[in-house]
Amino acid sequence: MHILIVDDVAENIQVAMNILTEGEHTFSFATQGEEALTIIEREARQLDLVLLDIMMPGVDGYSVCQRVKENPETAPIPIIFLSAKTDVDALGKCFSLGAVDYITKPFHAEELLARVNTHTELYRAKKLLQQSNIELNTKLKFEHRRLNTELEDNQKEMIAMLAGLMESTSDETGQHILRVSEISALLAHYHPALSVDDVEVVRHAAPMHDIGKMMVPHEILHKPGRYTEGEFKQMQEHPDHAYKLLACSDRKLIRAAAIIAHEHHEKWNGKGYPQGLLGDEIHIYGRIVALADVFDALSHARSYKDAWSTEKVVAYIEDHNGTQFDPALVAIFMEHLDEFYAITHI
Repeated sequence: MHILIVDDVAENIQVAMNILTEGEHTFSFATQGEEALTIIEREARQLDLVLLDIMMPGVDGYSVCQRVKENPETAPIPIIFLSAKTDVDALGKCFSLGAVDYITKPFHAEELLARVNTHTELYRAKKLLQQSNIELNTKLKFEHRRLNTELEDNQKEMIAMLAGLMESTSDETGQHILRVSEISALLAHYHPALSVDDVEVVRHAAPMHDIGKMMVPHEILHKPGRYTEGEFKQMQEHPDHAYKLLACSDRKLIRAAAIIAHEHHEKWNGKGYPQGLLGDEIHIYGRIVALADVFDALSHARSYKDAWSTEKVVAYIEDHNGTQFDPALVAIFMEHLDEFYAITHI
């Protein structure tokens, strides 16, 4: 245990050191208040106790204690006052400043040794407890991150499996799903209100946008010609099917997938489906995937249509700015058009 002894009388310092050498202690000493403060600041991490005289020329013991306790780095160090002052006011002031004990001079060797040992052991135990708490919190945070990572990995794996199943049972292709994922992530990346975490959530949840088509009858889903009114109504039910499938989960990625699947056919002007949401009522994830899905679908051939030219796709998106699509997202799309078209070659 390392102890600082502060007294303007060198003989008093020597007496205290002679008594305390019976314990396993090392020492620093100071004869002035300013000198003591310098040592305390320099050796704060090594000090286990300060024995502090009150009556000293210049900076007295009260001032030293007050400055030590005002500094968060040194405040935890226990201070015992050693003084010939025995009045109640002096005693009260010492404790009000944050001292842990008060020993009157001349002191008995057994009393000094016992009180010093008690407070140094308490302080060392407190530091060990704090260190244990830090280590425990670090372990808990690590375990929490590990579990969260594992849960997210499980969600990603399940999404990949469902996307693969959707690909095998619907008119979606694996490349379309991948491209919509990357286009959506790029839109999220450039959106000023979204974070890096949002970008990754959109990237991994977007592939589920048409998972509800798995519940649409095969003969409707793969019909080569135009839908009848009844067939189109059935096709429009796929966002609700997806939401019912996914919304029961509270997991971040699955919940985001539920929102995207439910809202990516909504339109900015409120004339989309299934809920007829208007403007900002549509979740930003849904607005992003709505634009990404249409952009990629128009840019590539399907069984019922040829791929559109770049000019025609851009013209469509511009014509539907503020009606079908969020104007802020269209602005991002137009500003970074080359980057979005690079993804269509995946």
